[in-house]
Amino acid sequence: MAGISNREIALETLIEILEHGQFSHIYLKAVLDKYSYLDKNERAFINRLVNGTVERKVQLDYIIDSFSKTKAKKMKPLIRTIMRMGVYEIFYMDAVPDSATCNEYVKLAKKRGFAGLSGFVNGVLRNISRNKDKIEFKELGVKYSIPQWLVDKWTKDYGVDEAEAIMAGFLEPQDLCVRVNTSKITREDLVENLEKSGVKVHICDSLDSALYISGYDSLASLDAFKKGLFYVQDYSSQLVPKLAGVKATDHIIDVCSAPGGKALHCGELASDGLVVARDLTDAKVSLIQENINRTGATNVTAVKWDATVLDEDAVRKYDIVIADLPCSGLGIIRKKPDIKYNQTEDTLAELVALQGQILDTVCEYVKDGGVLCYSTCTINKDENENQVEHFLSSHKDFKMEKMTQLLPDREHDGFFICVMKKN
Repeated sequence: MAGISNREIALETLIEILEHGQFSHIYLKAVLDKYSYLDKNERAFINRLVNGTVERKVQLDYIIDSFSKTKAKKMKPLIRTIMRMGVYEIFYMDAVPDSATCNEYVKLAKKRGFAGLSGFVNGVLRNISRNKDKIEFKELGVKYSIPQWLVDKWTKDYGVDEAEAIMAGFLEPQDLCVRVNTSKITREDLVENLEKSGVKVHICDSLDSALYISGYDSLASLDAFKKGLFYVQDYSSQLVPKLAGVKATDHIIDVCSAPGGKALHCGELASDGLVVARDLTDAKVSLIQENINRTGATNVTAVKWDATVLDEDAVRKYDIVIADLPCSGLGIIRKKPDIKYNQTEDTLAELVALQGQILDTVCEYVKDGGVLCYSTCTINKDENENQVEHFLSSHKDFKMEKMTQLLPDREHDGFFICVMKKN
C-alpha cells in the first residue's frame, strides 16, 4: 500500500485488535509478516506501539479522560485509537519530541477523514504533553492497566502486596525463551551459532534446556531456526517434562498439544519411547506436524482428537498423560495483553468446567503407576489449586506428587503445574 506510514499501519492494527476483537499476538504477527520488507527498526516501532497501546489501554483511557470532556469510550473508534496511540508515544516512547508526535497524529486524523476533529486531537494531546509530569496513578488498576475486577480477584487470592507484584511483573520486559534441540546440537554450540549470527544470548541457569535470545531481526531469518536447532518454548512450558519425570522408554500422550512444544521436548527425553500429540482441529494438528517436520522428531505423532471424548483404545496405555488445558491465559498477559480485557468471570467459570470434563476423561489413559501432569498458563486459583483439589476428591486412585505455581517475573510468565500419580 503506497504511502502508508508506520503509525497508520499501527492504527489499522489496533482498530482490528481493540475495536474488532482480533487476537493481538496473531494479528500483529500477520501484520509484521505482511510488512516484512520494512526496515528492522520500523517494524520494531510498529510492534512496540501496538503492543504498548494494548498493554496500557486502561491507563491511557484514564489519562485521556482526565483531559478531555469527551471520554474515551464515547469517542469515534478511529479517534479513540489515535488518542491512545498518541498518549502512549508521549509517555513511553522517545523517538521524536512530543510536539512532533502531536503533529503526526493530527495529520493522521486528517488523512483518515476527520479533519473536523484534528483540532480536538491536537489540543488534548498537547495539553497532556504539557502536564504529563503531574499525572499520578493512585489506583492499582490504572497504574498497571488491569481491569478492576481482576485487581479485586488477585488481591483476594494473593493479598495486596503479592497482587501488585504480579501486575508489575506483567510489565517487565522479557527476552524470547527457546529450548535447545539437543537431538541436533549442544547448548554450547547453539550459543556459539546464534552469537555468530548477531543474536544476543542469555543462558538460563535453572534449566539446562533453555536460552533467552534478543537482538535478531526475525526468527525466520535465523539459520539455526530454519534447521530446527531450537524451538520457541517458554521457561514454564519446559518445566513440564522435567517435573513429569519423562524417562527414555516412556509412552506419552499430550492431549491438547498445539503447537507441540511439550510433545517435542518429551520426544527428545523419551528417546526410546513414543509421544502422541493430539489437538482438536486440523489447523492445530497441521501446526504440530509442521514443527515435527522442522525439528526432525521421529517418535512424535500428530493426531486430531477431541480431548473431551474418551478414546477407548488409549485407556491405561500411557506412562505419562500431559494435560496442558485450555485456560484463561491470565499468566501470559505480557505476551497476549488483550487477554485481560477479553476475559470475564463467566468465561472463567466456563473454562473451569471444561478443564474438569477433560481431566475426568484423559485420566483414564494413565497406566497404573503412571502420571497425569496437569498444567495451565494462568494464575487463577479456580483453574489451578481448586481444580486439582476437586479432581483428587473424585479420583481416589490418584495422589498429588508435586505442585507449583509460578508468578510472572523477568524470567517467566505465570504458570501452574501439578503432577499426580495413579496408584
